[in-house]
Amino acid sequence: MTENALKKLMIERIATSGPMTIADYMAECLMHPEHGYYQKETVFGADGDFITAPEVSQMYGEMLGLWLADRWYKMGKPDGVQLIELGPGRGTLMSDMLRATAAVEGFQSALTVHFVEASEQLRKLQAELVPFAHWHDTLAQVPDGPSLIVANEFFDALPIHQFEKFQGNWLERRINAEGEDFTLVLTPPTPKLALTEETLRQSGAEGSILEVCPSALSIAGDIAERLDKNGGAALIIDYGYRKSAHGDTFQALKEHTFISPLLEPGTADITAHVAFDQLAKAATSKGAVSYGPAAQGMFLMALGIGARAQQLSDHIGSEEGQSRILSELKRLTAGEEMGTLFKVLALQDKKLAPPAGF
Repeated sequence: MTENALKKLMIERIATSGPMTIADYMAECLMHPEHGYYQKETVFGADGDFITAPEVSQMYGEMLGLWLADRWYKMGKPDGVQLIELGPGRGTLMSDMLRATAAVEGFQSALTVHFVEASEQLRKLQAELVPFAHWHDTLAQVPDGPSLIVANEFFDALPIHQFEKFQGNWLERRINAEGEDFTLVLTPPTPKLALTEETLRQSGAEGSILEVCPSALSIAGDIAERLDKNGGAALIIDYGYRKSAHGDTFQALKEHTFISPLLEPGTADITAHVAFDQLAKAATSKGAVSYGPAAQGMFLMALGIGARAQQLSDHIGSEEGQSRILSELKRLTAGEEMGTLFKVLALQDKKLAPPAGF
């Protein structure tokens, strides 16, 4: 087996500095500048490790694009709008959104497209589909202005801290090295424990696990401040909790199969479930108004994806093509597929009318 250079580096780091937080481990596995997963692996699609909703069907991006165009219209059709996507994957979603809104008079001429993307590998793929985009490492680097923001399966990859109730106290789970293997150990908690939900800290039974994602809360606050200052709306779509709960959601996916996140770092996608109530709380504390989270299936159906599927099916005509469209619709909306696990949260400035889909 080929030596895992990232694993060797992390074992050396642990030997020098002690056990790593799960947050540090996730950050290294995903974004190490040379050996990180997003820098070198085939991530998306049938040949990759997972398939996101934009890769399932063009209908997904079309619905989101029209939702954004409606928000622009309700904003008073301003010029100088920053259309921002956080973690844009291969650029498929943005490409579909722009194609779907091409006929909305004045919309695209009012936009500048911005991608917040740290992976050089993914930036190259995005440039093939949306060559006129502007790239940034962080949201703070995007120029001011009225903003329409989309984050599809972005927050689930942000690093989390985990805490476990042990003998009546909350201790932090960290990753230690025993020989060539990584193991979880309990250590005194970092101050990040204070960011977890107080009611869950008080109610946790022995062995309960709490998770918090500080960077997710910070970014949700940054989005809210941007919307409060400049106007606009944001759409966050991901899998996770409507309401925070005890539980361990630290997981890894390789070749469409779940594996231990402690195996072969840098070769699999590592994620955790998103706590939507925590995102909404962070955003509203910074001046935004939140809507949802709604189940993805219900949201898309409310936007008219059923009618769009029928339109595409009628246009294709062939039985095989119609079957494919129906399968895509089911994948995106059915409860046993992506329809329930995936949630949609909208954030807006206070002056904007309530959005569709909620």
